[in-house]
Amino acid sequence: MIAGHPLEGAELHRIAAQKDRRGSFAEIFQEHWGSCISPVQWSFVRSEAEVLRGMHLHLRHDEYFCCLEGKVLLGLRDLRGTSPTRDKWSLYELHGEDPAALTFPRGILHGWYFPERSLHIQAVSEAYCDYGDDDNWGCHWADPELEIPWPQTHAILSNSAANFPTLQDLRARLTDAIDA
Repeated sequence: MIAGHPLEGAELHRIAAQKDRRGSFAEIFQEHWGSCISPVQWSFVRSEAEVLRGMHLHLRHDEYFCCLEGKVLLGLRDLRGTSPTRDKWSLYELHGEDPAALTFPRGILHGWYFPERSLHIQAVSEAYCDYGDDDNWGCHWADPELEIPWPQTHAILSNSAANFPTLQDLRARLTDAIDA
């Protein structure tokens, strides 16, 4: 973590690679970590330089993230109503050369910024085919209310992320959806 506060349930797991003249071998996930996630789907994702993915929020699934090549900044903000770290944020920096895995539970708003071309793997505890718009929330990454000190002032976004609401509007939409 390079800024912010540790969030309840978010855990950084250092990954030790065994290296020799052939290359390296590393275990990137262990059930005995006791992390929040029970993965049902693994994905690998390539991102170009200056891409920001997020800020996303899911209320039904936990996540795992590991940078394999390149560099990524991961911003988190805790929106869980009963969490002792509610409304706290954190910013992590992960590198492919020094692998680590970040796991975090549902209810944490999250986004990743790639300052350079990168490759990461991601796991979720609910398959993508099983969730849709009813659990794919978001807010705009540059909203000052997030308080996340992103190092950039612009980013390449998906069309949906470019049109995400403010954090205040996201909170109102979540309240309306829960009350409905």
